[in-house]
Amino acid sequence: MEIGISTFVETTPDPHSGKVVSHAERIRQVVEEIILADKVGLDVFGVGEHHRKDYAASAPALILAAAATQTSRIRLTSAVSVLSSDDPVRVFQDFATLDGLSNGRAEIMAGRGSFIESFPLFGYDLNDYNELFDEKLDLLLKLQASEKVTWSGKHRPSINNLGVYPRPVQDPLPIWIGSGGNSESVVRAGILGLPLVLAIIGGNPAQFAPLVDLYYRAVEHAGHDPKKLTVASHSHGFVGEDTESAADAFFPSTQYAMNVLGKERGWGAYTRETFDAARSENGALYVGDPRTVADKIIALRKNVGVTRFMLHVPVGTMPHDQVLRAIELLGTEVAPIVRKEIAEWEKKN
Repeated sequence: MEIGISTFVETTPDPHSGKVVSHAERIRQVVEEIILADKVGLDVFGVGEHHRKDYAASAPALILAAAATQTSRIRLTSAVSVLSSDDPVRVFQDFATLDGLSNGRAEIMAGRGSFIESFPLFGYDLNDYNELFDEKLDLLLKLQASEKVTWSGKHRPSINNLGVYPRPVQDPLPIWIGSGGNSESVVRAGILGLPLVLAIIGGNPAQFAPLVDLYYRAVEHAGHDPKKLTVASHSHGFVGEDTESAADAFFPSTQYAMNVLGKERGWGAYTRETFDAARSENGALYVGDPRTVADKIIALRKNVGVTRFMLHVPVGTMPHDQVLRAIELLGTEVAPIVRKEIAEWEKKN
């Protein structure tokens, strides 16, 4: 069972003081968070790509590269790269460079993205949303498979037997598919033989079990070895010394961030009642003391089949020292419990 962190490098106003951390400061903080995550034994750290004022990470590979030479073990991934509005050649080159800097610890998590700001920024039509992703994923996979590439498509100039460099240390450089729970994207990942990441940020996580089953059915149908493929999850959460203080610390920034998005997307108000329901035993928030969070991750493994768990922290802007402490607790207390109990469970099943 792999355990790690994901972040969108948010720069929302502090819900108590109203202060906004600069993009530069927040980026430097995230590098510190990655270094600490490596130190406390976490397996993976993911940085998501966004192109708006309240997020500081438009170039995840650069942030990950800043931490690559200051870490030794942790895997470094985008979470996600918005492939539809990017150039797959540059994405591959950026992460191949990161792979070299980290000596073989880079990964790409490719997704459509749930935010649309990058499309007009880079001159793409939202009417081509699905077509862009399909075409660009096809090119990215060809770059993964071969040093020299011949390719043609509708939305990018053709490539005629050209080499793409640098080549990564890993062969192949891992490419994951990020999904919000759409069955079509789950099946695509399975047919292509790519590992899958599910954003489990609402409802009951157990409801995602049929999607994991669907994925592995697609894997087997396409002739891939299911033992070589992983399903991961990305879920909001926070680890504190005790459950109630953890909830009290995590709620204000989460409420602020969720209500901003709610106004944009037509959701209802995010209240403390909403929050508390989500952090219950069957909810998708992983908030509490180490034992509480560990138990929920163990349940996710047993009931859904996820073998990599990424805790998304913070949501909105929290004090940096609180985020660092949550990462420390996840690595030193939560992860050992999960790994031990899952190992014992797997021996019996």
